[in-house]
Amino acid sequence: MSEPTLGASPGLALSEDQRDALQEVANMAMGQAATRLSKLLGTFIELSVPRVMVVDVKQASETLRTMTGITDTVTAVRQGFRSDIKGEAIVLCRSGSVSQLCALVDDPYTKSSYEATSQTELVFDVATVLMGACVSCILDSLGRSPIFSPPGMLGVDMALDDVFHPASIAWKTALLLEVNFALEDHSFRAHLVMLMAEDSFLHLNEALDTLLSSL
Repeated sequence: MSEPTLGASPGLALSEDQRDALQEVANMAMGQAATRLSKLLGTFIELSVPRVMVVDVKQASETLRTMTGITDTVTAVRQGFRSDIKGEAIVLCRSGSVSQLCALVDDPYTKSSYEATSQTELVFDVATVLMGACVSCILDSLGRSPIFSPPGMLGVDMALDDVFHPASIAWKTALLLEVNFALEDHSFRAHLVMLMAEDSFLHLNEALDTLLSSL
């Protein structure tokens, strides 16, 4: 059964088949990203099942808080992408677990594992790997070649409400796709969130229908 649509226009919806297809595409994309991340960190990466729903942007932070259980602050990195399907990818790392990454990698991080600058650089590198691999693979599977804006650090020790503040996102409604990556011992977890703009919905539906018809 499809997950509920939260506060969204009735016209912005996915059929059950479309949702299943998008989740399967996302699964493949996340697998590629996890492989790259494993090589960067030298450890096995566990993946969650992708979750998809349509949300009112004003409710995005509360929806994610419920989905992820995040109640503390996060370090967040954002990257925009566009084709006829456009949106933003955001990686969230719980601030309290960022230091767990530094012991896993070689220089330059381990020499300054307690320095905030080094930790921030590592989170940025991890986020860039996740966003690039996931978004590229998902849109490639949908027959699109995205153009990316440069990734940027949104902030360190941010509240979730500040990451998804409606004033910073140009749309009222978006398709939200979330998946999380955890180290094997669960000492660190990163959440990848894709928000696809409401005016991309028609193109997304068409792309998913084309994909389904080719199976």
